Amino acid sequence: MKEERSKKPAKITDEERRTFLKLGLKITGVLAGGTVLSVVPLPEEARALMEMEGYRHTKYKPHYSMVIIQNHCIDCERCKKACKLTNHVPDYGYRTTILEKEVITDEGEPFRVFMPVLCNHCLNPPCVRVCPTKATYKDPQNGIVMMNIDKCIGCKTCMAACPYNARYFDEEKRAIDKCNFCWDTRLSKGEKLTACAAACPAHVRIFGDLSDKESEVYKLVFQPDKIVWVLRPECGAKPCVFYMND
Repeated sequence: MKEERSKKPAKITDEERRTFLKLGLKITGVLAGGTVLSVVPLPEEARALMEMEGYRHTKYKPHYSMVIIQNHCIDCERCKKACKLTNHVPDYGYRTTILEKEVITDEGEPFRVFMPVLCNHCLNPPCVRVCPTKATYKDPQNGIVMMNIDKCIGCKTCMAACPYNARYFDEEKRAIDKCNFCWDTRLSKGEKLTACAAACPAHVRIFGDLSDKESEVYKLVFQPDKIVWVLRPECGAKPCVFYMND
């Protein structure tokens, strides 16, 4: 479905945004120069979802996360190809993909917007809660949502529970497969980046340690003058893949 693209808002500070959030209000319009034009009330639960403090003080070290700069994506699909090759993903499967939609510019011209998606490695993953055999679990050290295929019975309960459609059933392994930030194929072998992040020519996928204040991921997520969002925050999963526009 086509949707009208709003004009790029003027920047407002993180302190201003937090002040309105604490009052139960969401900024919906900003005039040139950063003057707040309009606000709307937010329910208590929605206001809590927008707070980022829960991400600053997680127990994971390193806390592997990813920032996706959405408007950098050119849909070259090098990330998808690198993922399939690195992680031996069958043709019918996927660990990451790219969604697209058509939007209308202020001049009335249509153009395509691309959104890379993958497992969000949530702080509160529904897939882990529903797995009857504990085949899917959150690594206690680095926060990656992992799959133990030896425990998987292929019930697909985790697939149904995932808010992000980030899992598929591997017919050969007879088990569920998903993104694990290339843990077994790259990170555990000393590589610093996932295959998709390393292959991206447009600096779309920034991978790193959210617990490290000097990391690019941390600086992007917590910079005060940029809007950063997650997918489907209303699910309460607290995803650790973040989106922004440059």
